[in-house]
Amino acid sequence: MEFREIGTDEEIARMSALATMIVKEHFDPLVGPEQNDYMISLFQTPGAIRGQISHGYRYFFVVEDDREIGFIAFYPRGEALYLSKFYLVRQERGKGHSRRMLSFIASEARRLGLRAIELNVNKDNDAVEAYRKLGFKAIRREVNDIGRGFVMDDIVFRLDIDCPGVRL
Repeated sequence: MEFREIGTDEEIARMSALATMIVKEHFDPLVGPEQNDYMISLFQTPGAIRGQISHGYRYFFVVEDDREIGFIAFYPRGEALYLSKFYLVRQERGKGHSRRMLSFIASEARRLGLRAIELNVNKDNDAVEAYRKLGFKAIRREVNDIGRGFVMDDIVFRLDIDCPGVRL
């Protein structure tokens, strides 16, 4: 597995297309197509991704056998690395990729002198259990107004990466 950081306009366009495909498939049934389309317009268009990169986000394609099978994005926030995006295409889920992806993210966090990874997960997302299996602990609930009458109703998870028993 490889992690290829993006930055060119062509890579950003490919990232936006991959993100839109994965997020539509996964989140339309969860939050509804109207809210999901709005969230994609806020967070996953080429312009939105470019803006995030300019504010310190790092985006990577997850590559297996020269195929882009997913993507991750993160940035330092306080004492933790905030994991903003952690996605795989449907047919690649359940194959053990998540642990290797998380290992890469943890190594980047350690390189920056950070000791934890944090992320928000929709409270109804079946990925909640996957994050628990990866060692994340729920630390609080958040409901964030994102405009147009929509909210993100999330569980905030944290993984302390230098704790005994955390295998990455």
